[in-house]
Amino acid sequence: MLDYQVAIIGSGPAGLTAGLYAKRACLNTVILEKNFIGGLVATTYKIANYPGFPEEITGADLTDRMRTQVENLGVPFVMEEVEKITPVGNIFKLKLPQKELNVGSVIITSGAYPAKLNIQGENRLQGRGVSYCATCDGAFFRDKKLVVIGGGDSAIEEAAFLTRFASKVSIVHRRDELRAQKFIQEEAFNNPKMDFIWDSIPLEIHGDKKVEKITLKNVKTGEVSTKDIDGIFIYVGLRPASAFISELIRLDDNKFIITDEDMRTSCRGIFAAGDVRHKSVRQISTAVGDGAVAALSAQKYLNEQGD
Repeated sequence: MLDYQVAIIGSGPAGLTAGLYAKRACLNTVILEKNFIGGLVATTYKIANYPGFPEEITGADLTDRMRTQVENLGVPFVMEEVEKITPVGNIFKLKLPQKELNVGSVIITSGAYPAKLNIQGENRLQGRGVSYCATCDGAFFRDKKLVVIGGGDSAIEEAAFLTRFASKVSIVHRRDELRAQKFIQEEAFNNPKMDFIWDSIPLEIHGDKKVEKITLKNVKTGEVSTKDIDGIFIYVGLRPASAFISELIRLDDNKFIITDEDMRTSCRGIFAAGDVRHKSVRQISTAVGDGAVAALSAQKYLNEQGD
C-alpha cells in the first residue's frame, strides 16, 4: 500500500512548483526536506529577474509565498532526510531516519550547495569568518573589511549586499573581467565600498580563533601577497546534492543528475528538476519550469501504471 503517490525530495523553487502541480493533478503528494524550506534561494537577499516582481523581492519572501501556496493545497512537509531509495516492483521505498515510506514515484529536487575552495584554513575557520551566505552572516561584519571570492552573479550580488554592513568589500577573481550580468557589474563598479583584485586566486586563509588574513596569488605574474581582512565569503560554484541517489540513477561527471527533456532519469518512475539536474542554466525561472514538467511527467507515469 502506498503512503503517497508522489514524493518530492527538496523544497526549493523546483520542489515547491512540483508539489503545486502534482497536488493540482489530484495526486497524493509529500515534500521531504532535510534542512529548511526554500533551498539556497531563501538565502538570497535580492531577486530582480523573476517575472511578476518589478519592485524586486527577497529570496525568503518569494519562497515563503511559494510555500504558502503549496500548503494551502494541503501538501504536507516532512522535515527529514531521505537516506536511500530502493525500487521494489512499481514501488519506491524511501528510507528516513525513523521510518520508511512507500511511494509510487519520486521527484528529486534536492538542489546544490556552495562549492569550497579546498585551501588551508577554510574548514578550520568556517563559521569564524569564513562564510558561504551573505544574507545569513553579513550583519556580523559591520564596519569590517571583507573579501568575496568569485565573479558570477551570486558573488557580485552578495558582495553588494555585504556593503550594507562592511566598510570595504574586495572582489577576488581569477580572471580580468567578471562573469556576472552587465547590469550587475555596473552596479558593483559604481559602488564606492567595492574594489576588485583581478587575475588572482586565494592560497590560504589565516587566523587563530577567527579570520585575520588571506594569501593571494596573481595567476599572471605569480606574485604572492597577504591581505588583512575580517571575513571571507566564497561563491565559486555549486555541487549537486545527489550522493544519496548516486547508485541508482545516471549522473554526469560532476555528479549532476542526467534527465531527458521530460525530467525523466535513467530509473523509470524517478524524475529530477532544478539545480540538481544536468543543465546549462540554473535560475529560479528554469527551476520552476523543471518542477512543473517533472510533476506532469510523474502524473503521466502513474497513469500508465494504472492501465
